[in-house]
Amino acid sequence: MSRLHESAVGHVSGRAIYTDEQHPPVGMLSLHPVQSPHAHARILGIDAAAARAIDGVVGVLTATDIPGENDTGPIIHDEPLIPAELVQFHGQAVAWVVARDAATAAAAARLVHVEYQALPALLDIPQAIAAGSYHLPPARVARGDASAAIAAARHRIEGELAVGGQDHFYLETQASWVSIDAEGSVQITSSTQHPTETQIIVARVLGIPAHRVVCRCLRMGGGFGGKETQANPYAAVAALAAWKFGRPARIKLPRAIDMQMTGKRHPFFARYQAGFDDNGVLQAIDLDLYADGGWSVDLSPPVLMRAMVHVDNAYFIPHVAIRGLICKTHLASNTAFRGFGGPQGMIVGEEIIDRVARHLGLDPVLVRERNFYRPGQNPDRNQTHYGQPVVDNQIERLWQQLLERSDFHARREDIRTFNRAHDQCKRGIAITPVKFGISFNKTEYNQAGALVHVYTDGSVQLNHGGTEMGQGLHTKMLAVASRVLGVTERSIRVMATSTDKVPNTSATAASSGSDLNGQAVKAACDTLRGRLAPVAAQLLGGQAEEVIFAEGRVWLAGRDDHTLNFAEVVAAAYRSRISLSATGYYRTPGLSWDPALGQGHPFYYFAYGAAVSEVEVCGYTGVHSLRRVDLLHDVGDSLVEAIDRGQIEGGFVQGMGWLTCEELRWSNSGRLLTDAPSTYKIPTIDDVPLQFNVDLYRRADPPSTEVIFHSKGVGEPPLMLALSVREALREAVAAFGRADRVDLAAPSTPEAIFMAIDRVRAHAG
Repeated sequence: MSRLHESAVGHVSGRAIYTDEQHPPVGMLSLHPVQSPHAHARILGIDAAAARAIDGVVGVLTATDIPGENDTGPIIHDEPLIPAELVQFHGQAVAWVVARDAATAAAAARLVHVEYQALPALLDIPQAIAAGSYHLPPARVARGDASAAIAAARHRIEGELAVGGQDHFYLETQASWVSIDAEGSVQITSSTQHPTETQIIVARVLGIPAHRVVCRCLRMGGGFGGKETQANPYAAVAALAAWKFGRPARIKLPRAIDMQMTGKRHPFFARYQAGFDDNGVLQAIDLDLYADGGWSVDLSPPVLMRAMVHVDNAYFIPHVAIRGLICKTHLASNTAFRGFGGPQGMIVGEEIIDRVARHLGLDPVLVRERNFYRPGQNPDRNQTHYGQPVVDNQIERLWQQLLERSDFHARREDIRTFNRAHDQCKRGIAITPVKFGISFNKTEYNQAGALVHVYTDGSVQLNHGGTEMGQGLHTKMLAVASRVLGVTERSIRVMATSTDKVPNTSATAASSGSDLNGQAVKAACDTLRGRLAPVAAQLLGGQAEEVIFAEGRVWLAGRDDHTLNFAEVVAAAYRSRISLSATGYYRTPGLSWDPALGQGHPFYYFAYGAAVSEVEVCGYTGVHSLRRVDLLHDVGDSLVEAIDRGQIEGGFVQGMGWLTCEELRWSNSGRLLTDAPSTYKIPTIDDVPLQFNVDLYRRADPPSTEVIFHSKGVGEPPLMLALSVREALREAVAAFGRADRVDLAAPSTPEAIFMAIDRVRAHAG
C-alpha cells in the first residue's frame, strides 16, 4: 500500500508547526550573539554598558552568568558554552544579548565592546599537520602486514587526496524555545535530533538534575546530522536566559550566523600507498587519514573511525594499515553529517580503485568487480579489515542487474563515438557500488524505547524516542503500529518526541531510526495485542491464538462472519481492568567494538546499492551537466516505499552537491566566506537530470538479520551513490587526453574540472 508522509498536507499547506512557529508566550525574550572577529584570540575584557542602555534590552549573558558547568561537549568536556578566556573560531559567540525582540537584540549586540589580543590561528589540515595540532592520539585499524605486502606486490601506487566539507543547509536553522514552569522545571522545545542529550547538556549548564528538564522536538525542517549535537548549545543558552531572567526565551539563528557558527561535514586529507597484481586485484593499502575536527572534539572520533572502517567500501583488501588523526584547527567544530565519515572513507577507496585501473590500463568497471567481497569462497575473503563478516552480501547480483537495466555497456560505446567526434565537449559514464554498515559506532546508542496508550474509544497514542526531520520516521512508525495492532492509521496519533514520555533515547541518526524505534514500537504493540487477544477470544467464543486484528476489526481465523470493532474489544478490556498502556524496548543484538584494537562487530547488517551516472563536460569552462542517473538500492522489504524512494533520491542529490558544487571557503583570517545561498551553491532542480531512474532492489530472500519487518535503513547509504558522478566526471576528463591517472579535486567544481582537463591535456602533449 502506498502511503503519504504523515505530515505531507501540513508541509505543503503551512499548517505543520516548527519550533519557532509556535504561539509565543507572554514576555518572550530573544537572543542574539556577540561574535568574535578573530579565529583565535584572548578575551581581555567585555564592556556591555552601551548595549544594556538600549530600550528593550534585558541583559547580556557572559560566562560568569553560568550557574553550572560551562561546557556542552558531548564526548569530551572541551566546549565552553560561552568562552571566558579564549576565542577559538571566527564568529564564536563571546556573549549573548537578551532583549524583548530579535531586532533589538541584534542592534544591541553591535554595541557590545570586546577587547581582544589576537593569536596565531590554524585554518586548515596542512597547517595543523605542520604544527602537530591534534585533538587525540592516533586511531588505528589494521589487518595483516600492509608494508610487507605492498613491498612484495607486482605493482604499487601512492598518492594524496583532499576532500572538502559540506554545510548541512537545513531549511530550518538552529532554533530553541525555553520556559521555566511554576514548579521550576525547564521546558524546552528544540529543533534537535537528540532530545535526551539536549536535556543532559541543559541540566549540566544550569547545574540541576536531568529530571527537572524536559526536552520536546515537534519536528525539524531538516537535520542531516547538524542537529545531533549542535542543537545543544543553543538550547542551553536559551535556557540560561530563561533561568536568569525568569521569562521565556528563544533563539532562531539567521542563515548567515547559522552557517558561521555551526560545524560542517569534516574535510579530510588522505595519504595512501597500495599494492596490487596484474589483474588489478588489491593486495594491500597503507593509509593516513586526517579529519579537520575544528576547535573542539564534538563527534570527531566516531566520524573518523567510521571513515576508517568504510575505506574498503565493497572491496576485499587482504592487508590493511590505517592510521587516523583529528586535526585541531581554529574553525567551527565539525560534526555529524549524513554518512558520518563513511562518504569520506569511501571516496578514498574509490580513488585508489580508479588509480589502479588507469595504472594498468584496465576498465575501472572490471577492476571494481574483481575486488568485490564474495560469499561462498574463502571465509577470510568475506571478512572486513576490522573483523566483521560481510553477511547477506547482495552486491554482485545487484551490480549485474543495474548494468543490464541501465544498458551500461552499449551507452559507453555510444559515448566513445560521441567523444571521438567532439574536441571540446566530452561525456563520461561510471558505475560505483555502496556497502554501508548500519548501527551506531557507539554500541550503547543502539537501543530505543516506546510508549503506547490505547484509549477506551479505540484510538491510539504513539510515543517513541525518534525525531521527525522530514525523513518520514513518524510515517514508518504509524505503519508498524497499525500493522501490529490491526488498526487503521487514522486511529493512531504520533505525539511530539519528549523526554518525559520516552527517556534515555539515542539520537535519530546512523540510519537506525526505523530499525530501533520500529522494534520498540512493535514490542509495545505486541504487549497490548497480547492483552487484548484473550478478551476478544472470550467475546467471540474462541481461543486467543485464533484472534485476528486487521483494519480496525477483530475476528477468529476462518470465522469472519462474526467480527467486532477494535473499540469494542478495548472497552471490554477496560471493564475487565486490563492495562491499555505499554512500554516497548529494543536493543540491537550481537554488536561489539574495541576502539583500542579497531576490531569488532560494530554493524548489525550492511545496506547495498549501486549507481550509474552519465555526464557531459565543457572543455572551455569545466561546466558539466548530469545527463542521466540510474540508481538501484537495497532497502529490504520497504516499510513505506514512497518514503524510501524519497530518501534515495534526496540522499543522492545531497551527495552530488558535496562532490560537485558545495564548496566552503574561508578568508585568511578564518572568516567563512560562503555563508549564504549567494556564495554557497547547493544543487537546484536544474542540476538533477531529467532522466532520473530509481529502483528498489527486489531480493530473492529476506535479510538474515531480524530487522523490523525485514526492512533496511535508508537514510545515509544513498548519499554514497553519488560517488558515481565523480567517477563519471573523471571518465569525461580523461577523454580530453591520455593519462595513467586523473587527479580530480573534491568537490569537482567547474574550476576543478577545468584544471583537471588542463593537466590531462598537458600530459597528452
